[in-house]
Amino acid sequence: MPNLNIPDTNLPRVVVIGGGFAGINLIKELKDSDHQVVLLDKHNYHTFQPLLYQVATAGLEPDSVAYPLRNIFKKHRNFYFRMAEVSRVNPARQEVYTNIGPLHYDHLVIATGSETNYFGIDGVARDGLPMKSVPEALNLRSVILQNFEAASLTTDLQERERLMNYVIVGAGPTGTELAGALAELKTHVLPHDYPDLDFRRMSIHLIEMADKVLPPMSEFSSRNALKYLQSMGVQVWLETAVKDYDGSMVHTNREKTLPASTLIWAAGVKGRVLEGLPEDSMEKGRYLVNETHQVKGLERIYALGDVAAMKSEAYPQGHPMLAQVAIQQGKNLANNLKRAAKSKGLRPFRYKDLGTMATVGRNRAVAELYNRFKVRGTLGWYMWMGVHLLGLVGFRNRLVTLFNWLINYFSYDRKIRLIIRPVNRLKSGEKKLGLAQQEETIQST
Repeated sequence: MPNLNIPDTNLPRVVVIGGGFAGINLIKELKDSDHQVVLLDKHNYHTFQPLLYQVATAGLEPDSVAYPLRNIFKKHRNFYFRMAEVSRVNPARQEVYTNIGPLHYDHLVIATGSETNYFGIDGVARDGLPMKSVPEALNLRSVILQNFEAASLTTDLQERERLMNYVIVGAGPTGTELAGALAELKTHVLPHDYPDLDFRRMSIHLIEMADKVLPPMSEFSSRNALKYLQSMGVQVWLETAVKDYDGSMVHTNREKTLPASTLIWAAGVKGRVLEGLPEDSMEKGRYLVNETHQVKGLERIYALGDVAAMKSEAYPQGHPMLAQVAIQQGKNLANNLKRAAKSKGLRPFRYKDLGTMATVGRNRAVAELYNRFKVRGTLGWYMWMGVHLLGLVGFRNRLVTLFNWLINYFSYDRKIRLIIRPVNRLKSGEKKLGLAQQEETIQST
């Protein structure tokens, strides 16, 4: 039977599933502690998800928002990384099962993050485009550019309109920032690449179920973000829900349908849970945890970040799915593991809300700090850039990102308009051919 080749020692083994914000901050705090730490992730890199939309809109290279996990912890003693996908947990045997073998744990930390939630809309799940990972952001970049290549070839005006229309569902920070980035592409970049297309026919629609954009933020921030979006030509549809999508038409709860060959889903996420844990330890796709991050009814198993629901009077539905929550929870659990090893009492988690921010484009951003200070415009944009630069892992990533931003700012251009791997999008009802069927089709023609 294959195994992960982790040496047995007399140190308690902490197995961490997921190299996101929660996982890497937990492991950083455990440096030089008396634990053997094993990190499992299906990718060998950490992704800075808040900037994925810039990869999708040709503003940044993918390696600017990703960093090798092994390199982050290269100076850690008793640390091991294995690129593996965890399929199941066995609490009774204290084991996790992966695609490369089983592994025993003394402490298990589930920091698997979140995945796209389509809320049961089959058409969106089939034909819509998510943006939760580097490959998905690259796919979106290719689709955007492929659409304009196809639009320049077709003489069917309705088909050209569908190819040049973009519908973004969800006006949270991701959807709002993506809409602003697309609007800048429309104004400053794409007309130079495709002079034979009339970009007055390109439409960017932002759909939101709530009655304002950026629902988690204040009325001040929401009002200013809406004003920025509208000034950039984005059509914002509030109190609107998507009912279905067939790959060419977006159907909403309004009578009007929107023609679009591209629907980008930024409307919701759910925790990425694992098999093997009891049903009563979960609620609405998240693990129920206490103030010390322990999963309900399970010893030595903890959950952090997006996949954890720590209910309290201040957060009756659990903490928001934000990077800062994951970072702070990772640090708190690491300190508790070190305290427990010394037979000291555990410290309950107390979230310190540092604020929320979102950018809508060049010199347009809103920021709220400590729920008291609210800024907008150029100052908010500078603050947004500073926070996101500091959040990136690695000096090179920060330097390359800053360099790209400076070039884009002064040149009004996006230099990374590359279709590296074309995306083959099937029309509704078509089935993907297997390799043998493809060869048979080629031979018959």
